[in-house]
Amino acid sequence: MRNRVEEFTKTLSIILVTALITFIITTSVLIINKGKLFGTKLISGDGILVTSVDSEEKNYTFDDLEQILDQFKGLIKGEYVGEEINENDMIQGAIKGYVEGLGDPYSVYFTPKEMKNFMEESEGNFVGIGVYLQLDEDKNLIRVIGVMKESPAEEVGIKEGDYIVKVDDVEYPGDKMDEAVSIMKGKEGEKVKVTVLRGEELKDFEIIRRRVEIQHVGAKLLDNYKNIGYIAVDEFGSVTLNQFKEEMAKIIAEGNVEGLIIDLRSNGGGILNQATDLADLFVEKGKVLLITKDKKPEEEITKAKVDPIYSMPVVVLVNEYTASASEILTAALKESYGAEVVGMKTYGKGVIQTLYSLSDGSGIKITTAEYFTPEHNKINKIGITPDYEVDLTKDENGNYETGENNDAQLLKAIEVLNKKISSKE
Repeated sequence: MRNRVEEFTKTLSIILVTALITFIITTSVLIINKGKLFGTKLISGDGILVTSVDSEEKNYTFDDLEQILDQFKGLIKGEYVGEEINENDMIQGAIKGYVEGLGDPYSVYFTPKEMKNFMEESEGNFVGIGVYLQLDEDKNLIRVIGVMKESPAEEVGIKEGDYIVKVDDVEYPGDKMDEAVSIMKGKEGEKVKVTVLRGEELKDFEIIRRRVEIQHVGAKLLDNYKNIGYIAVDEFGSVTLNQFKEEMAKIIAEGNVEGLIIDLRSNGGGILNQATDLADLFVEKGKVLLITKDKKPEEEITKAKVDPIYSMPVVVLVNEYTASASEILTAALKESYGAEVVGMKTYGKGVIQTLYSLSDGSGIKITTAEYFTPEHNKINKIGITPDYEVDLTKDENGNYETGENNDAQLLKAIEVLNKKISSKE
């Protein structure tokens, strides 16, 4: 009998202890696992603490955000051991990730430093290396679509067509282009290391940053055709329209300009109203330049506001890297002015971003509308097909042939423009 009592007492003790342990573990799980984001602490074989929790797929909504961040904040403040926490950096990182969650490569959050750099470039001068870049979505790489004249990048040998893959030995894929740009801009006089992929070869360049004065427009009379003006626009910054007028005045003063070639090849876009205002220099007052559609039910129609300054025949040169504001100008001149287009099918970026500045100096560039041509043709992810599709030819070394006498696209543009000039006569 005594043995049975002792056995029963022993069994009861084991049950009570087990129940107590189970209660303690369950309680700790509930405390650590608020909202089932974080689980119980476990120790793996290599001594690393991991957590375990019953997983449950969940689609979070905006209403969950405050609670989720609050739990992460509590965990980090309560558990994290390391360098002192910089809450400002964490908040900015959280905002960047929040915007990146849109999955839109054109919507970007700028820290105050990045915003300052972005505004400097838009206003026509900045400290950096002097390259024009574009996201190659197919490869998720940063492509150099142009190198500024007399810039640090030109001096060291970076070329159009290179892919920037590393900055200061840190890899940057295409969807991190804005971060790479921010690093390449920096303090004047300091070095930055840029690694490019050229063909199958990686090349390193040590570049000294300096202030770059941006000239977006260059013009001349063609050597063999003094009645044809050639004007190249590589980006639509805040100074582009004025530079265009200045360059046009120079070539008109030099000779009898009967026709004009506008070269928008590898122009990745820029400020929207610079493109529409430039189109307004040619298009008859009251004609449509652009149609935009945002979240409002009505479309917005942008029309030419002033009488045209120029009335000569125009041919527009484009390629697969002609994008955004450049496509807007191309479409406006083609459909509302009668310009003809030569080159390759354009990039197809038919969405518009609005830049909002915040009180702390940061900013957000977010996609707010889609645009359509004056004849209501869609451009986004489609592009503009030229009237005359012409690719560049390559020499025996595989390099594209350029220059007035070798550029196949330019030669075709001259041919088309001469016909337009002759028919006008």
